[in-house]
Amino acid sequence: MSGLPGVPEQTRPEQGAPDPLRAGFVVGLDVGSSVIRCHVYDQEARIRGSSAQKVESLYPQTGWVEIDPDVLWVQFVAVIKEAVKAAGIEMNQILSLGISTQRATFITWNKKTGNHFHNFISWQDLRATDLVKSWNSSLIIKLIRGSCRLLHFFTRSKRLLAASLFSFTTQHVSLRLAWVLQNLMEVQKAVEEGNCCFGTVDTWLLHKLTKGSEYATDFSNASTTGLFDSYEMCWSRLIASLLSIPLSLLPPVRDTSHNFGTADEEIFGVPVPITALVADQQSAMFGECCFHTGDVKLTMGTGTFLDINTGKNLLQTVGGFYPLIGWKIGQEVVCLAESNAGGTGTAIKWAQQLNLFTDAAETEKMAKHLEDSEGVYFVPSFSGLQAPLNDPHACASFMGLKPSTNKHHLVRAILESIAFRNKQLYDMMQKEIHIPITKIRADGGVCKNSFVMQMTSDLINQNIDRPVHIDMSCRGAASLAGLAVGFWTDKEELKKLRQSEMVFKPQKKWQEYERSMENWIKAVRRSMNWYTKI
Repeated sequence: MSGLPGVPEQTRPEQGAPDPLRAGFVVGLDVGSSVIRCHVYDQEARIRGSSAQKVESLYPQTGWVEIDPDVLWVQFVAVIKEAVKAAGIEMNQILSLGISTQRATFITWNKKTGNHFHNFISWQDLRATDLVKSWNSSLIIKLIRGSCRLLHFFTRSKRLLAASLFSFTTQHVSLRLAWVLQNLMEVQKAVEEGNCCFGTVDTWLLHKLTKGSEYATDFSNASTTGLFDSYEMCWSRLIASLLSIPLSLLPPVRDTSHNFGTADEEIFGVPVPITALVADQQSAMFGECCFHTGDVKLTMGTGTFLDINTGKNLLQTVGGFYPLIGWKIGQEVVCLAESNAGGTGTAIKWAQQLNLFTDAAETEKMAKHLEDSEGVYFVPSFSGLQAPLNDPHACASFMGLKPSTNKHHLVRAILESIAFRNKQLYDMMQKEIHIPITKIRADGGVCKNSFVMQMTSDLINQNIDRPVHIDMSCRGAASLAGLAVGFWTDKEELKKLRQSEMVFKPQKKWQEYERSMENWIKAVRRSMNWYTKI
């Protein structure tokens, strides 16, 4: 399948896979923006059983994106039970559970009752756009940037350089949480009474699984909130103070591979150890075995995420790569630099809903059926444009439509736009992060589309490795959980277990695409600043 993968109810074990030597298994689960997916892994990292359900987003107002927490909880429990059943095993054979989650999607709830005050507010939500613009242009932020720029000139401190480049975005939790604290009276009152809990998806699931006995997040999730100081490895007192967010509202931060407690036996019939919480992109990086400085991961799912392992160093850039904690295991802290683009799988799903095709697998053949898109270009900005343009007011659009344009041209234009965005992100990484690239590995549902993969390989003139199993967020969560309980010995063992399905090598020179990309960039610029209000 070439676009967003289909969502089977349950999947039986891989055909021909022998019974594992040991009785135990590890579960890796990923709560994505489109799908919640669970795999049961044996010691050889083979998938023994799977289950998945679609995550339904809610759009109560223009630009608002939410998820119903009660529905998500039912789905979460169901996919674990269904995957274990599909594996043909019993729940008591599960040695550990690793949970990967979409990042910067958050909720607040009543500490005493456990009842939530509002739906999950998604990382794609744009309700804080005006706050973001106001803060980024405020005198205090300009003073902070200016003073840190001056101090960096004398000290060359990386932390001061990062502070001099700091800006809020709608994808950060920070200003969306500030919006909640300003606009929801029930939350304001609970905070004043010390009766409010805040959590990203991982924290809330841990709280639910343990019936309220555990409350924590991990470093990878914390570092994506915009409220965390990755240099000091703690919540930022400065940002919390600026936004009037009490530090007491934020959960304790733990190692990524860690004993987070045990799922209450009422939920699954037996207690199940929870030994990894990890943010989805960092989890995919770990699952791809991108353990070394210079290793690159390209995830094409709901959105596109390009990550590079920067070793022990946090790197902040001007263009839009931001520093993250990849994972922390004991004394080991691995840092990443990441940038992203929206509208990847989202665009394919939207085209499917318009009946341009029945199955996303058809899109690859439709695109290859043509020599080119006949001058049709698609701008994939359903949630604005991210780096390097950073315009939340941009609109999605087709340009260059003609009477001869048919659905094949439209589909090809959509797929080409994904590859062009990949090229933009890659070029920005090359320009701003001076680390030699050692390897590039792809994952996510859209990486199954060989047209997109080959075009991306051509555009960036690099080999791109596609794995046999593309659900790397699940794989990473399972790997981290398995390491915590000794199911796998170390990262060297994990590297041996990873399987490559295909390596895409450049077949055309970038210059053959140059004119098309120039026209696409022209279309992108004409789509900018379309909406006057989000």
